[in-house]
Amino acid sequence: MLPPKTFDRDQIARNLARRRAPDADFVTPLVLEDLADRLLTVTRTIGKAVILAPDASALPQVLSTKNGAFPVTRVSTGLAMPGVALADPEALSLPETGYDLIVSVLDLQVINDVPGFLSRVRAHLAPDGLFMAAFLGGLTLTELRQAFLAADAQILDGAFARVAPFIQLGDAGGLMQRAGFALPVTDVETHTVRYADALALMRDIKALGASNPLAERPSLLARPVLLAAASAAYAEIAGDPDGRVRATLEIVWLSGWAPHESQQKPLAPGSAKVSLKSVLGNKAGG
Repeated sequence: MLPPKTFDRDQIARNLARRRAPDADFVTPLVLEDLADRLLTVTRTIGKAVILAPDASALPQVLSTKNGAFPVTRVSTGLAMPGVALADPEALSLPETGYDLIVSVLDLQVINDVPGFLSRVRAHLAPDGLFMAAFLGGLTLTELRQAFLAADAQILDGAFARVAPFIQLGDAGGLMQRAGFALPVTDVETHTVRYADALALMRDIKALGASNPLAERPSLLARPVLLAAASAAYAEIAGDPDGRVRATLEIVWLSGWAPHESQQKPLAPGSAKVSLKSVLGNKAGG
């Protein structure tokens, strides 16, 4: 059974191609800086690595672990670029297999078949190879989503899909386990970004090529009366005393390893030598 088509991949590519201010992207550099810090804690020599993103133009060609620097192949999953491989994340086929490291930068929040993508990533890894991913989490733009719901209810007497849904942190680890990764780890970085008003945030989203990518998005442009209602609702939801408004940016990180016999194994049920009750003492009984 094919997964439901939540995102329009062609629209994602069009959004990226007509960005007015690609150099204003502050999210990707934020993720790449965090990636560099995280890799420096990895005590592993990397021989073959690949890094994926909807737009590969800002991706590094060299990364480093604690054991030293290594070259990394860039792959675009959205925007075609000269000299960079283009891969469809819905049927992922990378230039090679047997990678020691695969990194996904801001891919997962716009992929229809996330379990399939993760399974195909794992199939491209060498045994004991590492996968790392960063994506926008469920709280991202929660204020804008609430504001448009309120405006749609007020002006159009209904609700429309205007802000894409994002993966919740609590679901991320389960997706990794389902795809067969060993030792999965998830964590989150939450940032607050401030704007002059909700319209400034909407203009920034469009300029960055992150406009509505949903397959079932409204076919007509939002009317000024709707935008005014959404802006007013936004100020009520996330306005600050100085007149500016807040926007939440949640970046979820995933990591996991392709299975290998050298990895730690969980204890079999019933194999524990000490009972939880004996550790907790009287607390176990309330």
